[in-house]
Amino acid sequence: MDLPRVLAVATAAPPHAVTQAEVRQAVEALFSPMVGLERMLAVFENTGIVKRHLSAPLNWFRQTRSFAEKNQVWFEVALGLCERAAKEALAKAQVPPQEVGAVVLVTTTGIATPSLEAHLLQRLGLPLGALRLPLWGLGCAGGAAGLARAADLARLYPNRPVLLLAVELCSLTFLQGDLSKSNLVATSLFADGAAAVLLGMGEGPGPRVLGGFSQLMPQSYDVMGWDVVEEGLKVRFSRSIPALVRHHLPALVREGLAQHGLSPEEIGAWTLHPGGAKVLQAYQEGLGIDARSLEVAWAVLREFGNMSSPTVLFVLAEQMRGAPPPGPGVLLALGPGFAAEGVVLLW
Repeated sequence: MDLPRVLAVATAAPPHAVTQAEVRQAVEALFSPMVGLERMLAVFENTGIVKRHLSAPLNWFRQTRSFAEKNQVWFEVALGLCERAAKEALAKAQVPPQEVGAVVLVTTTGIATPSLEAHLLQRLGLPLGALRLPLWGLGCAGGAAGLARAADLARLYPNRPVLLLAVELCSLTFLQGDLSKSNLVATSLFADGAAAVLLGMGEGPGPRVLGGFSQLMPQSYDVMGWDVVEEGLKVRFSRSIPALVRHHLPALVREGLAQHGLSPEEIGAWTLHPGGAKVLQAYQEGLGIDARSLEVAWAVLREFGNMSSPTVLFVLAEQMRGAPPPGPGVLLALGPGFAAEGVVLLW
């Protein structure tokens, strides 16, 4: 059976690198009126993050910004990051831009119509007749869902490579003056970045893609998402996420793998979205994954933080530099819905 293969993965991050200590110091000032602030600030020491990349200097966030202003920064920075990552992925795979047959664009942190990939086709010299598939609203699960949809397109059009782009500028959703716990916790975790994956039917260094699975938990809308307010996108997520991962994810993964004739016990390589330290620990406990399998996810979390949808693709890029055990693997991310999005890989 012919299966699409990951031909190349490339990543990009904005230039404003900040340490966790620097962000904590800024948050201490921004949230100074918050009751119980000192106790809440302890979250910064428990994330597993050392540094992150932001789309603007820390001082930029000290002022109130309109949704329109933040979205314009999102458009400009996201477009630049996608262009960088895409050019690197195409160069790695030695694929001329004019050979690309489809582009999948994943984002949830900004809005543009025409969507970003319409601009990127022309910036990158891709065919103007390439199929375009913008995906919005999948949050942290978007990298996994986007990879599955890109692989579907690669199977449908086996003679043309497919380019997946995932970009999130989570920092730009910060609401100055919002003293909620969710807003503070978001500042301790979220960061900005982009990833590009090129898939095709030829030979390459990456795994083949057997297929994807999506499992939605019923009546779980409040676990994670945005509330749209006048100033922009207000983060919504529940403290129950690690518990949901620990108690409900194993069954969701087992059901998803069964669609491909596999069980969790057969999985040799796990490519997991590092949503945070507690989420990674919950993965390990709930799915019975050994600590060594999580080393790459921990390393990405430590150096880049949680960038939402591209983060799991950063993990994939790092894994491809190593030597995952041959056989079936799973790339997995969780997002609004509440949903688990998985991709079955063959290394």
